[in-house]
Amino acid sequence: MRSMDYVRVILGSLALAGLLALGGCATAPKQRAELHLKWPPPPEKTRIVFVRSIYGEDAIAHDQTFSERVQNFLGGEKPKKNQIVEPLGIAVSDDGQRLYVSDFAQLAVFVFDFGQQKFRKIEGLARPAGIALDGDENLYVVEQQKKGVSVFDRKGDKIRFFTDPSIVRPTGIAVDRKRGRIYLADTGHTRTKVYTVKIFDMKGKLIGQIGKGRGGAPGSFMFPTYVTVDPQGNVYVTDTLNSRVQKFTPDGKYLMSFGKRGNGWGMFDKPKGVALDSFGNVYVADSGWSNVQIFNQKGQVLLFFGGRGSLPGMLKNATAIAIDPKNDIFVGDYINHRIEQYKLVNTTAADSFASTDEGDPGHKPTSK
Repeated sequence: MRSMDYVRVILGSLALAGLLALGGCATAPKQRAELHLKWPPPPEKTRIVFVRSIYGEDAIAHDQTFSERVQNFLGGEKPKKNQIVEPLGIAVSDDGQRLYVSDFAQLAVFVFDFGQQKFRKIEGLARPAGIALDGDENLYVVEQQKKGVSVFDRKGDKIRFFTDPSIVRPTGIAVDRKRGRIYLADTGHTRTKVYTVKIFDMKGKLIGQIGKGRGGAPGSFMFPTYVTVDPQGNVYVTDTLNSRVQKFTPDGKYLMSFGKRGNGWGMFDKPKGVALDSFGNVYVADSGWSNVQIFNQKGQVLLFFGGRGSLPGMLKNATAIAIDPKNDIFVGDYINHRIEQYKLVNTTAADSFASTDEGDPGHKPTSK
């Protein structure tokens, strides 16, 4: 994204890093005020705040301050035990206490139980990608190499595995608890003739699919990657190489799409993870732009946060995204090998419909 706000955030981060690098001099105060990244930048009302970076098992034992994280970054932080390498899937429990992260390189799902201060892994997975939870907090893991989905209970014991001969390269997954459906984004390959989102019942039986074929027409896909479901059962799919998000009814009827390729407001490079907050706003993690954009139900862009960089709070090739009922936001930071946690603040349902300037949608989003 090319905007003054974006530049101001990056310059502010670099200035902060410089100050911290000089923090050891004799004239520096012994105690410094804690600083945090916020979006949009002042003087506009803060809507998104950066909370912390989660690298691995150490996140259970010690939650570093932002200043400590930047100092470690500048000094060359040592690898963490059970460290995240390639996060492709994120899920968070309904109470916000347990975070699940699939790691494509580690062949495992990391389980962070912040409430109980415990960490564990589900290991031996065949290239795990997207993950999702059902109402009993059973974990659904897309095993890309096996072209199917493994289901585990809360203890990490395997319950079942399901697949279908039509699956080519599955990536994202979503569970519609109310209607008893599972949506699986089949990303496919360059030689794939049809890209689809497959619909399964809760027993793993294929009952339908979404997608009118390969291409850029409404309802068609070019490499769908991630998927989510809203309370009404509508399905949101990141159509990655078409640089858009498409919305469908529970049965796959096309409703609308938003986004296109570009570097302006509401445009994408390579959209990946998609999730909804408690107000029904749609968050889209963009791998190419390394940020997250927020849209309302009309497809109007409201705000973006993140931006390309290695400092805590910035992103490099964002992948999955998950949001808990309290609007804590977790984003997979692929090249930085971590999960970045943010929080939506100072926001009501009315802010989703802030007026926009014609020709520059969302230029002053959520700022009344």
